[in-house]
Amino acid sequence: MKAWNRKRVLITGGAAGIGRALAERLGARGADLILTDRDEESLAATADALRRAGSTVQHHVLDVTKGASILRAREAIHSRGGPVDVLVNNAGLVFGGAFLEVPLQRHLDTFSVNLLGLVSMTHAFLADLVARPEAHLVNVASAAGLTAVPLASTYAASKWAVVGFSESLRLELARQGHGHVHVTTVCPLYVSTGLFEGARPPRFTSMLTPAQLADEIVDGIERDRVFVRTPWLVKLVPLLNGLLPTTLADALSSALGAAGSMEQWTGRPRSAPVTSARRAGGRRVAARGRR
Repeated sequence: MKAWNRKRVLITGGAAGIGRALAERLGARGADLILTDRDEESLAATADALRRAGSTVQHHVLDVTKGASILRAREAIHSRGGPVDVLVNNAGLVFGGAFLEVPLQRHLDTFSVNLLGLVSMTHAFLADLVARPEAHLVNVASAAGLTAVPLASTYAASKWAVVGFSESLRLELARQGHGHVHVTTVCPLYVSTGLFEGARPPRFTSMLTPAQLADEIVDGIERDRVFVRTPWLVKLVPLLNGLLPTTLADALSSALGAAGSMEQWTGRPRSAPVTSARRAGGRRVAARGRR
């Protein structure tokens, strides 16, 4: 994507965090923003702030786990300007804690939002991208989609699936002659949106800010990069996992603090928007929210 002016960019989970930071940058570049989120109040506030900053914005309340909600939003979006040029699948949640201490429904909800919601949004809007002369699909996965993350097993599994889906679809589009639709998969370490409050980044790294990640995503789109892996340590993960025996890879993960990075995780407090939490055995084991 070489020029943003008047490009129609749809961002899920756009009310706060990474979604909002990305919207701020793309709006400043002249893109027409389409923001969606489940949190109507925060979504409206973000859209108003972006309009005051000079951006062109429309916003739609949307639950990516509900097919009817997606189709209603798609109809409204098309009626207010036509198809989109860029789809950013950013909406996500996490429920952390020991696998058996987290209720099954919360594991299923993780897949419902992080994977099935992303697939549903892509299915609804991919035809838009194919029809445009230049288009981009951005799927926000995680470094957890590249390596094991104890105490976040289904979160990691959902992100592994996003990586596999994105890579398979990228190659499928190219083989179908739709190489003008670029696919970028974003794999960051922990981002300070509140979703991973208490998590400890591995040694020699630090928590990313939404602004830092948004800058890297914009650069990745403009350069048509297949992956945005950040910070530097994440770039090494596929190579190390491919070269090292499992026992050594596990030992290195432990030595760097990656394997234990979720042990002090708390997530967003109950008072934050679109969150929930529970305690089991005196220990916080689940929380959720936007990225």
